[in-house]
Amino acid sequence: MRNHHGNGIDKLDYHSPRPLLQADNDSNPSRRSHNTSSAGSFFEQVAEGLMERDRARIQREAVRWLSFVWALVNCLCAGSITAYSLYGHLFQAQLHYTQVQVNIVSITAELAMYLPVPAFGYLCDRVGPATPSALSGVLFGLGYLLAAFAFASGPPPSAGGHGWPFGAMVLSFVAIGMGTSCMYLSAVTTCAKNFGRGKWKGIALAAPIAAFGLSGFWQSQVGSRLLYVVNPDGSRGDVNVYKFFLFLGITLCVVGLVGFFALHIVDEEDMIDEAVEELERSGLLAHDEFFTQAASAHGYGTMEPRDLSDSTFDFLQSEAERLKAQVEEEARKKTWLLNEETKRYVSDPTMWWLATGFFLVTGPGEAFINNLGTIIGTLSPPHTQATTSPATHVSIVAITSTVARLVTGTLSDILAPSAVIHQHRRGPDSVANSVSSLLPRDSKKFSVSRITFLLTFAFILSLGQLLLASGWVQNHTSRFAAVSALIGAGYGAVFSLTPIVVSVVWGVENFGTNWGILAMTPAAGATVWSAIYATVYQRGADGGEPGLQREADDVLCYGKGCYAVTFWAMAASVWVAMGLWLWAWRGPGGWKKRAIAV
Repeated sequence: MRNHHGNGIDKLDYHSPRPLLQADNDSNPSRRSHNTSSAGSFFEQVAEGLMERDRARIQREAVRWLSFVWALVNCLCAGSITAYSLYGHLFQAQLHYTQVQVNIVSITAELAMYLPVPAFGYLCDRVGPATPSALSGVLFGLGYLLAAFAFASGPPPSAGGHGWPFGAMVLSFVAIGMGTSCMYLSAVTTCAKNFGRGKWKGIALAAPIAAFGLSGFWQSQVGSRLLYVVNPDGSRGDVNVYKFFLFLGITLCVVGLVGFFALHIVDEEDMIDEAVEELERSGLLAHDEFFTQAASAHGYGTMEPRDLSDSTFDFLQSEAERLKAQVEEEARKKTWLLNEETKRYVSDPTMWWLATGFFLVTGPGEAFINNLGTIIGTLSPPHTQATTSPATHVSIVAITSTVARLVTGTLSDILAPSAVIHQHRRGPDSVANSVSSLLPRDSKKFSVSRITFLLTFAFILSLGQLLLASGWVQNHTSRFAAVSALIGAGYGAVFSLTPIVVSVVWGVENFGTNWGILAMTPAAGATVWSAIYATVYQRGADGGEPGLQREADDVLCYGKGCYAVTFWAMAASVWVAMGLWLWAWRGPGGWKKRAIAV
């Protein structure tokens, strides 16, 4: 090779003290190992991050499903009050309670079960479902133990006996009613918040509610088949109420206390953050709200912003920013959001239409279930061999109720129109609401609203009431199974679909409080209709059936006159409820007009 001067050269003219190419040896291992370890460390950190994220996700899903399973267990035990008909007639036979006193016990339990529901729902939303579950265990344990000893003591002094006073039994069922609502709400709130934003929100809520209905079935079977009194001839008699109450008290106490450790809400912080952001985007949460708060706090609440000086306006503006920053703190943000959701919920007129209809339907259903034993007694002449038992019809109501809840929950998920997350927070001027009007309609060709299911099963419930009121079952006790099945299916579906509607229309963040407010209404309904039934029954017992021989101290009633008027009125009550629900759905300010897919 030659250069431009024509001189020959043997190698490149390279004067650096180090060679151009370094030999691949271990003379400088620190440099090579450093480069290799840096790349390896990066990928190891990425891999560890992915594994940690997967572990956290798996752990969250495990907690979510463990909570769901124990929520089912809670509900499978919580509905012990639905087995009241198994022993309610024994309060008459063995404790010599009148029908009015028997109804006072059941009405007291209903009031204690429903009236504190908003407080228990509030507790579930604010501190989580674990605490209400533990509280339910304590209440159940105390309530059933007190009831067991009160029953074992015999007739009260007011009935000519020497047992504990009637008030002791009433007090015990106050605790039982409160324990029922506590355990039920802790379970349902857990399922609503953990699964309520997914596709299968209906079945996620229907499953624990169906389990609640099954609790009366299996508990009545345990009582009638295992904890029974042996008759003198060796045959199986009625339930041993003392042992049955002890069994329920111990079992439910344990289940509630375990729920303290098993029930958890997963990703609640993310749910709250997402809800607050949606409120800001929707225009429902405006900066002016914080400015108004700041102005009121400093004595400028009655003045318009244009009337303020520049310095005052700037000061209040900075105060508004500070208030907003405080709201965004996690602890305060959750409380603020839930309080806002509660105010919006109770100020919505459609909620009151829904609640009134729920009152008019569930009251008759509760009164029927609580008085199954005495209703059966009116169908055949006294002192005749009974061809059916209260335990059988408690089981029929429980089974049909459970099937209806599962069917309606599943079908509503499959057939109901698709609901957009946070659809209830879309303000009239929100961007999302404006954009959605420009998008094509849902491509699903066929859909059935949850309200259609609700109306259908409410009508089925009224059919059972009509069959009983017409006298079709009188002296044909085998036909009573049809009545129990129709009322059980309708009652179960209504109790399953209504909380699903609440979660769809008003969201799940404040579900415990929202559903708790609505669930108060059955207390009033059960009180009214149980009182009506007891009054009509007692009037029939006092008047007697024409041509029927009665003993002087007989407090039992026989004949169509014991119940017909009551159940005609119950059927009419259900039809009025159907009209109210239709108005809430299709009325001028109803959900359909507000583009809420329910």
